[in-house]
Amino acid sequence: MHKLVVTYKEPENTEKFDKYYQEVHTPLAHKVPGLKELRVNRVFGTPAGHSDIYLIAEMCFENKDDFKAAMKSSEMMACGKDLGNFAKGLTNLYFAEENTM
Repeated sequence: MHKLVVTYKEPENTEKFDKYYQEVHTPLAHKVPGLKELRVNRVFGTPAGHSDIYLIAEMCFENKDDFKAAMKSSEMMACGKDLGNFAKGLTNLYFAEENTM
């Protein structure tokens, strides 16, 4: 499985962030061609206590070809552009390949 993993730092207003993420950004993500699954992880802490990471999202694709096609799609471009509307300066994006061990 190939993924786009996005980490979001804790926003100033979590309620406003959550509302926008659920009502606007998530529907955009679900339009990306080849998307197999959208996994959303809410971070509640670390072994040392508080975390500056608020949310980790994983956009999962069946294989590398689906992933590459999705990355070039207009729907993915719309998702990327939308980050500036609610998460400017809060994100890090990673490309990952999942392997089961």
